[in-house]
Amino acid sequence: MSKSAAGFFILALLSGILHLSLVQDMVVTLPLIACGVFGALFVLALIAGRKIKFDPVLR
Repeated sequence: MSKSAAGFFILALLSGILHLSLVQDMVVTLPLIACGVFGALFVLALIAGRKIKFDPVLR
């Protein structure tokens, strides 16, 4: 997992926890929206990390 993917995962986790700790009802809040955005960016970072391969031999 790349550093950016790990960062997005942590941000999504923290914003999800913040939403659950602040709101008891099923309502859309800013931390919940941020959790969705960071989750999507996490998945994109995982996909991008798989397609970019490092070639240690410079030609």
